[in-house]
Amino acid sequence: MGLPGDVAARWPWNRRSAPTSLEENIDGMPEDDDLNYPMLALSLVEEHGRGFTTGDVAQLWLDNLPAGRVFTAERAAYRNLLDAREDTATHHNPFREWIGALIRADVFGWISPGDVPGAARMAAVDARLSHTRNGVYGAMWVAGLAAAAMVCDTVDEVLDAAMAAIPASSDLAKAVHFGRSAAGDGDVRSGLDRLYEAYGHLHWVHVLNNAATIAYALAKGGGEFGPSVAIAVTAGWDTDSAAATVGGVVGALSGVGEYWSKPLDGRIATSLPGGERRIADLAARTAALAGAGR
Repeated sequence: MGLPGDVAARWPWNRRSAPTSLEENIDGMPEDDDLNYPMLALSLVEEHGRGFTTGDVAQLWLDNLPAGRVFTAERAAYRNLLDAREDTATHHNPFREWIGALIRADVFGWISPGDVPGAARMAAVDARLSHTRNGVYGAMWVAGLAAAAMVCDTVDEVLDAAMAAIPASSDLAKAVHFGRSAAGDGDVRSGLDRLYEAYGHLHWVHVLNNAATIAYALAKGGGEFGPSVAIAVTAGWDTDSAAATVGGVVGALSGVGEYWSKPLDGRIATSLPGGERRIADLAARTAALAGAGR
């Protein structure tokens, strides 16, 4: 089977990865620009420890990230770095409250089991290179989710614990509360309709609508991996990012079944120097940092 020709013609930027991205022909994890960042986060903490600076993040990007594989806020920040500007998050960067920093934050939680404040602090240091306000809070929240998921027993416990990572009066906190509340009534269709009524005016990769989606999918999925991830994708905003965060939380709570993991063959493609990585190696490095942090 594979990708229909008319689809490839309409969206040519997906030609490189799409042939290995369909259920019937997955063979390893294809490259996704979002996945470069957690791999960089591992290197960042390995090289600089938990006290890394935003300058360390900037240098790591310049040394490792291909310019053509950064987008929106990250691309603006990258350009500002090349121009030797210090205001990387704000100069000509209208994307600074979008989802980019949230995408980068999971690893800071995985290496900090139970340490929500510590994970959030690292996420904030990383995020402020390219984001401000709710863009930074989104990263802090996801780091908190990941840290809590490593020690909690239920999705509700994780969601409760992660709220300590962000300002209670922020729009990000309001979006998370809204997502959780929408999960309490009706079916998935009606719940997603509520999300679109509240946040449908935002760009599809803004942090607020996607944070609400993550909260909704976690609460509605009830700790089941497949349903939780599927809800995040069905919402239709930043599907790979929201679903990855949801999957990371639920996977930490209850594991990831072979149905989901086997087609990836333990491999993940990347445009970072060195090319393809082994997922087991990345997991071992993550566990080593978590152990060292304790």
